[in-house]
Formats: sequence, structure tokens, C-alpha cells
Amino acid sequence: MTRLFDLDMQLLADAGLMIIAVFVLFLLASYLFFNPVRDMLRKRQEKIQGELDDAAADMEQAQAMKAEYEEKLTKVDREAEGILAEARKKALDNEKHILDEARAEAAAIIERARGEAELEKKKAADDVKKEMVVLASMMAGKVVSQNIDTTVQDQIIEDTLDQMGQSTWLN
Repeated sequence: MTRLFDLDMQLLADAGLMIIAVFVLFLLASYLFFNPVRDMLRKRQEKIQGELDDAAADMEQAQAMKAEYEEKLTKVDREAEGILAEARKKALDNEKHILDEARAEAAAIIERARGEAELEKKKAADDVKKEMVVLASMMAGKVVSQNIDTTVQDQIIEDTLDQMGQSTWLN
């Protein structure tokens, strides 16, 4: 009878040697190929994990810097608003100061003009008085030349004064 699968000692010995050879090859391949590949995969995994950790740290640092810059921006905005408010206040104070100076100068100019007008008025009054004196001298010359008595002379002066107007003489 022929067997389909013949288990004899030789087959078992070959099978045993084959198992030992495969096991030795597996150990040798494991030592030469699998361990370096495992080490490479482990190093790659550590590198990727390190990069992820670095990325997370960079992200946290970036967020911290963003918050810091936003805070600085708000401080700068507040500072700018403060500077603008101070500039507006100085401008208003300056405007008030300039207006006060202009008003004071205008008042001084008006006062000077009033004084000059008063001086001109006095000068005009003095000129009128001088003219009256000249007229009075001329009248006196006429009176003397006509040998008029004092009542006639007083009457002439009164008439002349009336013609010139009392308001001119009194001013």
C-alpha cells in the first residue's frame, strides 16, 4: 500500500532540521534586519513625537506671543489715545491763550485809539481856541482902530462867540 504522505524518520529529521534552520534564519534575520528596522521605526516614531511636541510648544509660544502683541497693541492704542487727548487739550488751551491775547491786544488797540481820539479832540479844541484868540485879536485891533467903547467891544465879542457857537467854545 502506498501512502499519500509517508512519515519516516528521514522526513522527520529533515523537517526538524528545516525548523531549526528556519528558526536560526529567523533569529539571524531578526538580528540583522528586523532589529535595525525596529530601531529605525522607533527612532522615526520618537522623531515624529519630538516634532509634534516641538510643534505644540511652538504653537503655545506663538499664542503667548500673540497675546503679548495684542496686549502691546492695546497699550499702544491707549497711549495713542492719551497722546491725542493731550494734544487736543493743549490745542484748546493754546487756542484759548491765543484768543485771550488777541482780545487783550484788541482792547489795548481800542484803548489806544480812544486815547488818540481824545488827544485829537483836545488838539482840535486847542486849534479852535487859537483861532478864537486870533479872531479876538483881530477884533480887538478893529475895536482899537475904531475907538469903540467897552460896551461895544463886549458886544462884538459876544456876537462873535454866538456865531461860532457855544458848544465849540465849551468843548
